[in-house]
Amino acid sequence: MAKFRYYEASEEAPAATPKPTAHTEFLRTGRIDRRCWMPSERQYLSYAEVAQQTGRKLATAGETTHRRINGFHTSIRFPKMVFHRTLADSPHLGYCHVTAASTRLAELHEITWSFYFANFFCDLGHEDHFFDRIRPGYSRMYFAVATEPDAGEARIVVNRNVRGNGLIFRTQDPKVALKNVLMLGARDEALRRIIRGL
Repeated sequence: MAKFRYYEASEEAPAATPKPTAHTEFLRTGRIDRRCWMPSERQYLSYAEVAQQTGRKLATAGETTHRRINGFHTSIRFPKMVFHRTLADSPHLGYCHVTAASTRLAELHEITWSFYFANFFCDLGHEDHFFDRIRPGYSRMYFAVATEPDAGEARIVVNRNVRGNGLIFRTQDPKVALKNVLMLGARDEALRRIIRGL
């Protein structure tokens, strides 16, 4: 992937261009306006600065997402576990972990899962290269994966025994993602019927 150069987008409106008149501004006022001589210079950002800005946006979106999920019904509550990561080679791209819980899927015993969203769309790969074929357009990806503790190390890994790749759902639609997370969190069939009807 090609290296990107990031720069700070100007928050100011561009200076108004002088209207063509019969007399120059100098003849009218006796002053020379030097502000319009040089275009404003771009201020380039380091990868760390871009990652910090991206992380701030992801964390804010994660907080909002968690608040919306827990605001649906009083019997569905998820723990707040918001953290984010940015991609090393592309710090403008990143993902955010929102919550984790356990549920019983129809064909399996009780599993633990984690809910994420990313500011890009991709295919999910293996442990060493989890995000494959990243398409950074202006779309988000919402997904949940089954997790389990790693036997050798003190960390959580994707449970590949669930559906072959550990993926419970993946979508670009935030409403579908909310519905899927609520279905995973609903404890009784009556509440699941209400969620299905949304």
